[in-house]
Amino acid sequence: MTDASEKITERIAELGDWRGETLKRMRKLIHEADPAVVEEWKWMGTPIWSHDGILCTGESYKDKIKLTFAKGASLKDPKRLFNSSLDGNVRRAIDIFEGKPVDEAAFKKLILDAVALNSAKKTKPAKKAPARKKSVKKPAKKK
Repeated sequence: MTDASEKITERIAELGDWRGETLKRMRKLIHEADPAVVEEWKWMGTPIWSHDGILCTGESYKDKIKLTFAKGASLKDPKRLFNSSLDGNVRRAIDIFEGKPVDEAAFKKLILDAVALNSAKKTKPAKKAPARKKSVKKPAKKK
């Protein structure tokens, strides 16, 4: 287990209530959807799941667990899991409240789509720089 994974496990234990259980369940779903996911610990104690870039963060608040997808605005969400940060240009989040179930299959699909989006951006060929215009030398002025 990496240091980040250990810290995420500790955070889940620290929460000790429905929030810890929810974060643990969502973490398990992330790993089931993408066994190659990388766990990170950033920004003064935020669990991060990455694959060719950040997929989502897992924040805990007094009344909810928030899973923020770094590029959520670019993901299709036919099951309408995203219920927070809907006005942003890039991110989207899922706020999970006590006793509220999450469609596990739809969540796993979001994770897989986020991985595909990150991987596609990584493998796109670099854009060619625009061709330089050849400078035309002006003839020297006669004196």
